[in-house]
Amino acid sequence: MRASREKMLERLRQAKPPPVALPDVASSPVRFEDLAGKFAQSVTDVGGVCVRVAGLLEAAAAVRALPVAREARQIVSLVPEVLPGNLSIDAVADPHGFAGVDLAVVPGEFGVAENGAVWLTDAVLRERRAVLFVTQHLVLVVPGKELVHTLHDAYGRLRLGAPGFGIFISGPSKTADIEQALVIGAHGARSTTVILVG
Repeated sequence: MRASREKMLERLRQAKPPPVALPDVASSPVRFEDLAGKFAQSVTDVGGVCVRVAGLLEAAAAVRALPVAREARQIVSLVPEVLPGNLSIDAVADPHGFAGVDLAVVPGEFGVAENGAVWLTDAVLRERRAVLFVTQHLVLVVPGKELVHTLHDAYGRLRLGAPGFGIFISGPSKTADIEQALVIGAHGARSTTVILVG
C-alpha cells in the first residue's frame, strides 16, 4: 500500500508542469478625469457608501456619525485615530472570537476607481483576516492620493513575491443566486463604507 502511494506521488512530481513567469500586465489606457469622483461613484454602484473627507479629523467625525458606528457594541479598529475599538485584534486567537463584532475599521492600501475595489493585505491584519468577513459592518479608510484608475494599474502595484494574503473588497457582500434576487450582506459584511481621506 505504502509503495503504491509513493509510486503515485513520484509520478505526480515528475508530471509537474514547469514554472511559468507572471504575465507582463501593461497599464490600461483608460484614464478618468476625476479619479476620486469616479472611485466614489464606483463604490456607490457596487452597494457601498463613499465619504470624501479632507483629513483624519474629518474622517473621525464622519465615522462617528454613521448609524452603524453609534449602535456598534463590539468594534475592532486598526485605525484608532479615526475610531477607537474596544476589541483588540491581537486578543482574538481563534477567528470564531470575531463572531460578535458589529463594526471593523480597517485601512486600505489603495483604491481602484474602475470598480470601487480596495486592496487590503495581512501587513496590517496579520493572521486575523477573518474579521473582514465576520463583521456586521465594515469601514475602509483609504488615502485619496492612493487611487489608481483601473485593475491593470492595480495589478502593476501589487508585490506578489512573498507568501501572504491580499484581497480586493468592492462593496458589501452580495449574491443573486437565490431566485435571481439581489441580497446584500448574504455571506459577509452587511454594509461597507469607504472613507476617502484627502
